Amino acid sequence: MSKPVYTTALEAEAAFYDALARSDLEAMLQVWSEDDEVVCIHPDGARLVGLRAVHEAWRQLFSGGARLTVSVSQRVATGNSLLATHNVIEHVAVAGDDRLPPPMVATNVYASGPHGWKMIMHHASPAPEMQHVGMHDGPRIVH
Repeated sequence: MSKPVYTTALEAEAAFYDALARSDLEAMLQVWSEDDEVVCIHPDGARLVGLRAVHEAWRQLFSGGARLTVSVSQRVATGNSLLATHNVIEHVAVAGDDRLPPPMVATNVYASGPHGWKMIMHHASPAPEMQHVGMHDGPRIVH
C-alpha cells in the first residue's frame, strides 16, 4: 500500500483528525513526518520527542480501539510554502457519550517536504473557560 501524499497542510490536518476519530494507528502514523525531530504533547501529558516516543504514545492511546467523535473549530492558521501552524479548538469524546466534552486548545505544525505535508508537532492542552477566550470572530493575535 502506498503512503498518502498530502498536498496541503489542511489535507494533513483532516487526515490527522480522521485517524484520531477512528483510533487508526496506521493512518495516524502516516500523517506524521518520518524525521526524528517530531514532538507531541497530549493533554496533561509529558513532552514526547522523537518518532519512537510519539508512535508509542499513539499506539497506547489507540490500544482500546475506541471510536471517538472529534470536532475542530476556530482554526487560526499561519505559514508559508514550507511550514504551517494551525491553532484549533478540539472537542474529542468517546462515540455514543452524549456529554459535551471539555474543549482542548491544540497547536498543530506541519512541514512540506518531498513526500507532501507532514505533521511535525501536536500540542493539546485543556482550554480555560471558553467565555473568556475570545470566541468572537474578530481579529486574533498570535504571539
